Amino acid sequence: MTLIVAIVLIPGWVYLLAEGVAAVRFARRGLPTLLEQPAISILKPLHGEESGLYDNLRSFIEQDYPSVQIVLGANDAKDGALPVADALIRDMPAADIALVVGAPLRGSNLKVANLENMIPAARHEILVISDSDMRVDRGYLGAVAGPLHDPSTGVVTCLYKGVSTGGTWSELGALHINFGFLPSALVAAAIGVVLGCFGATIALRRETLEQIGGFTRVRDELADDQRIGEAVRALGLAVVLSRYLVEARVSEPSLAELWRHELRWARTVRTIAPAGFAGSVLTHAVAIAALNVVATGFGLTASIFLVISLLLRWATAGVIAGVLGLPTAKLWLLPVRDALSFAVFVASFFGRAVFWRGQLFHVEPSGRMSVDGDQTV
Repeated sequence: MTLIVAIVLIPGWVYLLAEGVAAVRFARRGLPTLLEQPAISILKPLHGEESGLYDNLRSFIEQDYPSVQIVLGANDAKDGALPVADALIRDMPAADIALVVGAPLRGSNLKVANLENMIPAARHEILVISDSDMRVDRGYLGAVAGPLHDPSTGVVTCLYKGVSTGGTWSELGALHINFGFLPSALVAAAIGVVLGCFGATIALRRETLEQIGGFTRVRDELADDQRIGEAVRALGLAVVLSRYLVEARVSEPSLAELWRHELRWARTVRTIAPAGFAGSVLTHAVAIAALNVVATGFGLTASIFLVISLLLRWATAGVIAGVLGLPTAKLWLLPVRDALSFAVFVASFFGRAVFWRGQLFHVEPSGRMSVDGDQTV
């Protein structure tokens, strides 16, 4: 039994070290020099009055960039985000802001339906699509627009770091982003695994979007961001991961909401890469070591394995936080975070339902989704 657990844990320990190395390599990359500054339209699909929404949206307008249009969109005329959008338009009369509301819905992915409705209002050739819970500094547009000067670049995308808006569940959500999702994405990039796009940023030319069939192509896809990246690569164009890290504002009011969000993410990844997702069980070193301790009645060897796993986890997280500028105050919660992550991982295999934007969807093995699937979330 000890040998079997060691065989499982050693790759997990190596993976923890790889996360630290990948983060250091990523941190050493520089941002591109901006040679030109073409006009940009930013598309912001809205849904509900999220915490910090006003400041999130304003950060995309207040850019050190000469020509920026921001297009805000909502599917429902009663959407809670609209008063925030109206306040933004009122407070920034000089800004170029378009608001699109209540156009017909298409497909089961409501965010994509929103984007389809918004795209006619976007006037510029360079498009930047970003989720509404993201926040940036004034140099963001210059950073993401730079690689598009190369005609071989089809899309520029950004990873993101989690910033809690307050509360235990939000802190746990931010820990997952910063020390679960982010380092795993950096390892994937470092070893050359094909990258998709991330909702934090998808920057591309309008011509490229049209060549892949526009948003119509991903109307019913759960992983719409990933599918856009795949379609762009199919054109022979590159998907470039920017050095710029966007801030994701994490606001989780309850354990139930946190669970639903993370279960949706897990089932999305499972749909995109089922074999890789199943193999990622090896990355749960702390949880596996803890289960082994319980199974062996707190045996000495099992306890040593757990101590090694915890020390490596904290040490690697400290390195990642240091080089990427992430908060370290809540690192003591990592064992709790890892237990929750392992529970989500296991639960993701039991069902194909996801709860998103107030609706329940059933996800097919192909990644397409439909409304009102299995009621077990």
